[in-house]
Amino acid sequence: MSRVTYQTKCRLCRAEGIKLFLKGSRCSSAKCPLEKKGAIPPGMHGLKGGKKPTDYGIQLRAKQKAKRIYGVQETQFKNYYLKAKSMKGLVGINLLTLLELRLDNIVYKAGLASSRSHAKQLVSHKNILVNGKPLNVCSYQVKKTDQITLDSKIISSAGENLPISEKDFKAPAWISIDRSKFGVEINGLPSSEDFNSAININLIIEYYSR
Repeated sequence: MSRVTYQTKCRLCRAEGIKLFLKGSRCSSAKCPLEKKGAIPPGMHGLKGGKKPTDYGIQLRAKQKAKRIYGVQETQFKNYYLKAKSMKGLVGINLLTLLELRLDNIVYKAGLASSRSHAKQLVSHKNILVNGKPLNVCSYQVKKTDQITLDSKIISSAGENLPISEKDFKAPAWISIDRSKFGVEINGLPSSEDFNSAININLIIEYYSR
């Protein structure tokens, strides 16, 4: 299985031409390569103009961008698409909703982790409790009224450094946060306004509809 290391995360952002916020607070600092050099593609030919991308290339790039934003593997992403296609409603909305409701994404969006990779680490180490029980499945689909809390050991050692501790931090409207207990409750479902605007869902659907 492919693995994204700390060293390759900045290359992914440069390849997509936008910040994917894979390194937490570093992405918002002057150390971010996109802040220093701009969105220059990685590799020795990054500064040179490439060939005009084909329709397939544009669709592939859109799919890769969404896959990397949510930190899921190729097979996982395709399975999400197939599941979204079998559900009632619009395929694009269904797909993004399934991705937003992943446990690791909720932990990140709620400010319990500095990045999605940090959220994955917390979940895999059983430092995240869902309804009072530790759960180590990053792909777990969070449901309405689920309560998610951070393990007390993590709170005592690093709680003050997490985004949820910041006064100006705001979680999405469908997630209620309790700063004092480092916990959150799901009070609804994400709407189209909550989805990442950098994701072109129409191109992704076209890619899988070839």
